[in-house]
Amino acid sequence: MNIFKRKKNNIFLRLLIDQANKTFETLELLEEFMKTEEKSIASQVDNKEKEGDEIRRILINEINKSFSTPFDREDIFNLSRAIDDILDYANTTIDEMNILEIKTNKYLLEMSEILKNSGRNLFQAIKTLPEYPKIATDHIIKVKGYENRLEKLYRSAVSDLFKMPKNIVDIIYVLKTREIYRHLSNACDKCDEAADLIGDILVKNY
Repeated sequence: MNIFKRKKNNIFLRLLIDQANKTFETLELLEEFMKTEEKSIASQVDNKEKEGDEIRRILINEINKSFSTPFDREDIFNLSRAIDDILDYANTTIDEMNILEIKTNKYLLEMSEILKNSGRNLFQAIKTLPEYPKIATDHIIKVKGYENRLEKLYRSAVSDLFKMPKNIVDIIYVLKTREIYRHLSNACDKCDEAADLIGDILVKNY
């Protein structure tokens, strides 16, 4: 019997779907910020981060009080944590860009688009997990592909920071911008981690 058919366990899947969807919405806002540099987006992202935290708190409460879960408690907890980390990185990226007065550039635009696409596929992977495991597998493969793309882009972006003529290199600017790149790279690493966790769930339960 499909482990997700048990109504009492559906709460875990619903919460993971809600959390992943909230994170995807946040990554959409992150891309919009990179396109527009509209500072008001920061408050929207901050609200999404708080909403995501609330979903995670409810999920952890459900884990603690439930006698049985649809799959390993540790897998549920770790998947939720990875998704939460993605949202946190999106939030801190915008905060630090505003604080450090870093302007968007072609690398940040492309990184944010890759992250958005990764987040969309992560959300779809969790959404299709119970009924369509093969489709869920297709989505996690895409997530891992996006991680590879962003990692290559990250290396190119950092390399370009140090290609300015030595007499005009602004070390402070380089360090600040590299930190923003690192936030986005770390966010995509967390997408990859979440994809691996979904893959583990599929292997254990299908």
